[in-house]
Amino acid sequence: MAAWTAVARQAANMARLSSPKSSCSAQAASLVHRRGLAVGGDHHGPPKVNFWEDPMRPSKWKQEHFVIVSLAGWGTLLYGGYKFFTKDKKDKKDEKVGEPSH
Repeated sequence: MAAWTAVARQAANMARLSSPKSSCSAQAASLVHRRGLAVGGDHHGPPKVNFWEDPMRPSKWKQEHFVIVSLAGWGTLLYGGYKFFTKDKKDKKDEKVGEPSH
């Protein structure tokens, strides 16, 4: 069975190679891949910019830059809040250790 398929493939390849050039170019044109929706040239809306080029307008930033800046801002806010609220407990412990006992 494998020999039969190999002979059939070889015959098909020979038929393609021996055909006239005009049919080859028509066949090659039919095999050209068209990239329908994958083309990136049709943008909607204003062009997006890097956040450092226009820092006061987040609506014009690229999506990746908006995500990075937003996550960095939230991280800073949460870390600052954590440090602010845990600072008092640490200071009270230090004061109790330093008090003289009666």
